[in-house]
Amino acid sequence: MGLLLIAACASLAAWLWLTFAQGMFWRTDVRLPPRTAPARWPSVAIVVPARDEAGVLPRSLPSLLAQDYPGEARIVLVDDGSSDGTAELAHRLAARQPGLPLTVVTPGDPPSGWTGKLWALRHGIAHARATATATAPVTAGSQGPEYLLLTDADIAHEPDSLRELVAAATSAGLDLVSQMARLRVDGFWERVVVPAFVYFFAQLYPFRRINSPTARTAAAAGGCVLLRTEAAVRAGIPDSIRQAVIDDVSLARAVKRSGGRIWLGLAERVDSVRPYPALGDLWRMVSRSAYAQLRHQPLLLAGTVAGLVLVYLVPPAALLAGLAAAPSPGRTATAWAGGLAWLLMAGTYLPMLRYYRRSPALAPLLPLTALLYLLMTVDSAVQHYRGRGAAWKGRTYARPSDA
Repeated sequence: MGLLLIAACASLAAWLWLTFAQGMFWRTDVRLPPRTAPARWPSVAIVVPARDEAGVLPRSLPSLLAQDYPGEARIVLVDDGSSDGTAELAHRLAARQPGLPLTVVTPGDPPSGWTGKLWALRHGIAHARATATATAPVTAGSQGPEYLLLTDADIAHEPDSLRELVAAATSAGLDLVSQMARLRVDGFWERVVVPAFVYFFAQLYPFRRINSPTARTAAAAGGCVLLRTEAAVRAGIPDSIRQAVIDDVSLARAVKRSGGRIWLGLAERVDSVRPYPALGDLWRMVSRSAYAQLRHQPLLLAGTVAGLVLVYLVPPAALLAGLAAAPSPGRTATAWAGGLAWLLMAGTYLPMLRYYRRSPALAPLLPLTALLYLLMTVDSAVQHYRGRGAAWKGRTYARPSDA
């Protein structure tokens, strides 16, 4: 019981620190900052990288075509080598629904050293800047559209989404405004895994620290990023991050390092429409980039596994072992330490469950979900060393140093 008591006390100390000193990561009230309509609405190019997205495009693209934006806006959908008719479907959807003008372009396969999404974004941004219309002409020194909305093909926006994003950026003087789209939680495994995914992300990248100009923490949510074109040019986006598998975090870091102001929060009217009906679908979503997040370092992997065990698995183990052991001061202390740590864990998870409109009964099950994430992370490393790491839609990316 001695070692378990030490581990339980360490876990409790970790949870006290996480709860009160990790940027209040568990709060879900970080939404778009106060905003007012600008005197002049800037021009915007909406760039949508898409690879084999015919299954979700009918729900996402019409929401972009229907954007109620007072200024000039256009959509550039970049068909990244799709084999399911994504480009043709995009043209049909645009023909059926009058709205923002749509252009579909194809960049070809990415060259060595580029991930597919970033190569598609590069092509889409270049096209948008080169084809600025007469109402927003490209003059000497101009950089084309004043803002870029980088959004994924599985993200649906309410009609006022672009307007609110631009108003937030112009009101607060922000170079990057990103919203973490509300992911789908319809199926059993989605309800178990998805809210925890966002919870873990916020724990690793507390939104309040990201949004502080004086803090070094930087991250974005790649499904919805409004980026000032001038800031993109200054940060060398996307060329400076062309090898990044976790492109949204890398993008935010590049912008913040170059002196830009960034903001990230939870979305209210931006939703992911991609289904993850089976555990295997969610497993692949996490494992494809988990080891890349650890920079492909075995020591970081070992530390992450140890940390997950200590923080998430020790508390229930300590409580149950303490209750099952023969009465003793050590047993009581072990049970109390484990129980209090588990209580803090579940309590900090409740706001995220409320945000996703899920039952609070899922909060005590977070250790089981954390165990799943631990296994996904280990599997990510295994797949990497088997040569199948960072695989997505038929492409496998080497670590940046090997690319």
